[in-house]
Amino acid sequence: MPVEPPSTAPVRVLLVEDHDMVAQALELALERSPGLTVVGRSRSRESATTDAARLRPDVVVLDRRLPDGDGVAAIGELAALGSRVLVLTGDATPAVAARVAEAGGRGLLLKSAPLNVLESAVQRVAAGEVVFDAGLLPGVLERLSGRTRGGATLTAREQETLQLLAEGASTEEIGDRLGVTRNTTRNHVQRVLEKLGARSKLEAVAFARRDGLLD
Repeated sequence: MPVEPPSTAPVRVLLVEDHDMVAQALELALERSPGLTVVGRSRSRESATTDAARLRPDVVVLDRRLPDGDGVAAIGELAALGSRVLVLTGDATPAVAARVAEAGGRGLLLKSAPLNVLESAVQRVAAGEVVFDAGLLPGVLERLSGRTRGGATLTAREQETLQLLAEGASTEEIGDRLGVTRNTTRNHVQRVLEKLGARSKLEAVAFARRDGLLD
C-alpha cells in the first residue's frame, strides 16, 4: 500500500477585534484561506491573554485600539504564551511600528490592506517571518538602528543572506536564491542574528545598515 504523506495541521488563529463587522470580515477571509483556521475571537486586551492561554493559537491577529487600551501592550504576554502576534491598525507611524517590533510583535498591517495581503501575512508570520507594511518598514529600520552595536564580522554566505533579508526575501526565497535547503537557510539566518546581536530579522537589517554592512 502506498504511504500517504502526513497531513499538515492548519495554522490556528485568534482574532482580537471589538467591532463585530470587522471581525466577521476578517474571520471569513482567513477561513477561506487553505491552511488557516480561526479558533476564537477576543474583544479586549484582557480577554486576549486569557483566550490565548486557553486556545494556544499559533498566530494572534491583534487590533491595536481596544476598549481596555493599546493592543501593543499585550504583545509581550501573548508572545510569552507561545503565540506570534500580527498587529492590525487603522493608521500607524514608524514610531508605532517600531514599538510593535520592540515588544516582540512579528508584524504590523494597516486595515486598508487587501484581505489577501492579510492572509499571506498570517501564513508568513506563522512560518517565522516578520511582516511590516511596506510604507512603514524604512522608518522602522531607521528607528531600530539606533540601538545597534558594531563589530560583527560575517562570512560571504552570511553577507549574502543578510542582503536578501534587506530585500525582504522570505526564508524560502533566500534558500532558492542561494541554492540551499530550508534548514541550511535557517542556520545562516540564525548566525546572522547572533553575530549582530539582533532578536529578529528586522533588527538584523537595521543593525547592519547602521554598521555599514549593507550598501
